[in-house]
Amino acid sequence: MQINGVAHTFITAGNFAAAREFYGKLLPFLGMTIVADTHNTFYGVGGRTGFGIHAPTPEVAGQRFRQGAVGLHHHCWRARERGDIDEVHAFLKSIGATIVHPPREDAFAPGYYSVLFEDPDGTRLEINYVPGQGLLAPGQRIGGGYGDGTQNR
Repeated sequence: MQINGVAHTFITAGNFAAAREFYGKLLPFLGMTIVADTHNTFYGVGGRTGFGIHAPTPEVAGQRFRQGAVGLHHHCWRARERGDIDEVHAFLKSIGATIVHPPREDAFAPGYYSVLFEDPDGTRLEINYVPGQGLLAPGQRIGGGYGDGTQNR
């Protein structure tokens, strides 16, 4: 068997209304079609993947994402062109998103170029571009590392 991409990722938002507003702008900008928009679910599909948010249960409502806690570390979408990263960065600034790092090259893969940002709950999101075969090219291995030193121990 060989997988054919990521079907979907769902996260639970601590503040569903704020997350719904944020993703209601972001997902269509990324070319995703909104296929569910209900009182507790918001879900978009495009680029052979889906991304959605659920409303929290009452006991966790209002909580924020904690980077490094057990669970999701971050979600990353793949862009088709390097210029897309600069375009999405300008869009993110226009909607007041928290930018963790602006577009930059990193050594994770040859030509790796990305922007890292947060949703209203602080969930880390990334959009990257890697040219050609990236890490699948013969002889390539993941490089770089996170600023906190947790990568490649």
